[in-house]
Amino acid sequence: MTQPILITKDLRKSYGSLEAVKGISFSVRRGEIFSLLGPNGAGKTTTISMLSCLLKPTDGDAEIGGYSINKDQMAVKRLIGIVPQELALYPPLTGRQNLTFWGRMQGLGGNILQKRVDEVLEQVGLVERGGDRVEKYSGGMKRRLNIAVGLLHKPQLVFMDEPTVGIDPQSRRKILDMVKELQVQGMTVLYTTHYMEEAAELSDRVGIIDHGKLIALGTLKELTRLVGDQQTLRLYFGEEQSNENLLPLFKDVSGVLLATTTNGQIVLTVEEAEAILPDIMVTIHQAGLHLRSVDIEEPNLESVFLHLTGRVLRD
Repeated sequence: MTQPILITKDLRKSYGSLEAVKGISFSVRRGEIFSLLGPNGAGKTTTISMLSCLLKPTDGDAEIGGYSINKDQMAVKRLIGIVPQELALYPPLTGRQNLTFWGRMQGLGGNILQKRVDEVLEQVGLVERGGDRVEKYSGGMKRRLNIAVGLLHKPQLVFMDEPTVGIDPQSRRKILDMVKELQVQGMTVLYTTHYMEEAAELSDRVGIIDHGKLIALGTLKELTRLVGDQQTLRLYFGEEQSNENLLPLFKDVSGVLLATTTNGQIVLTVEEAEAILPDIMVTIHQAGLHLRSVDIEEPNLESVFLHLTGRVLRD
């Protein structure tokens, strides 16, 4: 089995009485894409900040390439690249000037730096726009340049914190494909997201984090086994209907294990969708409701999160 490049050991971070990260432990193997999946405020960015030596842990430790984030910070920083959620770019400068600045901050210079600037611009698909000021870039282009900054010094492990937030679907697709290509090139990626689709598509393994705790970890197949044969029913009644008021109608239907609401839909976790659907339709008819649509989903990461926490991932 491939040796881990990252090992976290009971990592904790508190701000006064608030414990943002509550003793998480996991490892990341060399060459894999490992995702931390969880809602906003789950502790993903705090974890990345500690592993990047930007934030001192309250307790616990982590080793990257055998170096402690508490005792060997300079050695750790040489091994890692950081793509923060907040853009670390200077809008009045060109893309190339931004990369040159950050490359010098990382200890690069001369022909080596210029070669790396050319290479990462090619890598993120911005060669033709490298001479334009960043303030003229689209949101997706800024995100890609932000990734290029983290790749300049050829890190062994790159941290990518929600790199697709706030961008259009086409730019998102480019970034996801870029992450896959980094793995092909031998790089290890620790990727944080609250989009289950991204984690499912990219990851060799996924750690699900919520309220500062790592509540599950494994491959997609291993995680969906936690749900067993349960399925998800999504019911849509229209925007004029208050879903919260409808939940009690379904909670007592035999075979409904959990009922919640999200994105204008009622979400039911059920034992066997096809068997229970007639009873659901009778309940809807007796209540005088008009059902606009119904979808049946097999177990996925969202249903795993729902199973573990009792709420949907995007709550």
